[in-house]
Amino acid sequence: MWGRVFPWVVFNIFVVVMLALDLGILHRRAHIIRMKEALLLSLFWISLAVVFCLGISIWQGQTKALEFLTGYIIEESLSVDNLFVFLLIFTYFRVPAEYRHKVLYWGILGAILMRLIFILTGVALIHLFHWVIYIFGVFLIFTGYRMAWQKDVEIHPEKNPVLKFFRRFFSVTENYVGGKFFVKKEGRLCATPLLIVLLMVESTDVVFAIDSIPAILAITHDPFLVYTSNIFAILGLRSIYFALAGLMQLFDYLHYGLSAILIFVGVKMLISDFYKIPIGIALGVVAGMLLLSILTSLLFAGQKGKPIVSREDLPESEGKHTESKIFSLPEVQGPPHNPGQGE
Repeated sequence: MWGRVFPWVVFNIFVVVMLALDLGILHRRAHIIRMKEALLLSLFWISLAVVFCLGISIWQGQTKALEFLTGYIIEESLSVDNLFVFLLIFTYFRVPAEYRHKVLYWGILGAILMRLIFILTGVALIHLFHWVIYIFGVFLIFTGYRMAWQKDVEIHPEKNPVLKFFRRFFSVTENYVGGKFFVKKEGRLCATPLLIVLLMVESTDVVFAIDSIPAILAITHDPFLVYTSNIFAILGLRSIYFALAGLMQLFDYLHYGLSAILIFVGVKMLISDFYKIPIGIALGVVAGMLLLSILTSLLFAGQKGKPIVSREDLPESEGKHTESKIFSLPEVQGPPHNPGQGE
């Protein structure tokens, strides 16, 4: 029993320590994360995932290591697509650039708990009711098809059920109050717009998890590998956001690659009882689809009518024009800002 629990305990202690170092040392003071810092942090988190993969190879063998690596690539790829939505949320609510890391940091804590619940539930369902894999497979194929043909994502805070429920019990200040989520106003506890943004990020992560968890369950049913690959992808999500925030409009064809990946893993899950696609081949297909969509996006950048990002859209300058803007939640009912056009 202890032999099964021990890896979970050690890994979660590692995650807690890394998050504490992140908030307590690296980002004690709110600041705008520059491109160089974001790239170094991204390289750091990716390196940790690679080292962990090597550890899995030594501990459990090459097959398990490849399962982790394939799952990690899938989760990281889907996470990159999710960054488009985060960028829309931050732009819509005019979040000052120096506070965006804090929102993503606390969003990660909620995401870790939600992913753990989703993963354990999904694995348990597959073990108890094997036919569930066919439902997951069909769902992934449908999601992939929908992703390929979906139109531009829009943000509608007034329709978010989480925000509707929250605003029944809390008043919300009109402006941001530093990096605080709550403040006392006239003797009453009030939420700030920054907490509203955090709730938006958390609620959208639930939707992301519904897509991503079945995708990795198509690769492995080992809950520890599913969990660790998810967490490593989430931990690196913040730094990747700041590294790619000003370049996301260039990835016009990324969603086609992600769509193909979801359809592939859905088919893999559907035929798993009849033919198991070797994990090495699955890894090659996933990596190949992702690379092809990225290269195609870079090759044909700006040819779909979307504007190429300007210097004003880069993370270094985001904070210069957002802090002076006034935010009032009841007034945020209009169409979302286009992150590629500035504000």
